Amino acid sequence: MTDLTELIGYVAAFCTTIAFVPQAHRVWKTGHTRDLSLAMFLIFSCGVALWFCYGWRIGSWPIILANLFTLMLAGYILVMKMTEAKRSDV
Repeated sequence: MTDLTELIGYVAAFCTTIAFVPQAHRVWKTGHTRDLSLAMFLIFSCGVALWFCYGWRIGSWPIILANLFTLMLAGYILVMKMTEAKRSDV
């Protein structure tokens, strides 16, 4: 792999991962996830976990790091969404 290809991978990984920071921050700040789709976050989190596994299998650090961090952010939002859904059921 060329240095340019690796750089493109890291920049793409940064952009797609950092995109979740504002949403996670908003959930942290407000504690609310009412307007977020549970199904979307479940499917998305599964996809990110699979991308992480794929990156691990091929040894691609941009894929590994981006998806690990994205999985933590999306996982946090998913847990908050599921917790809020349980509270509203009561």
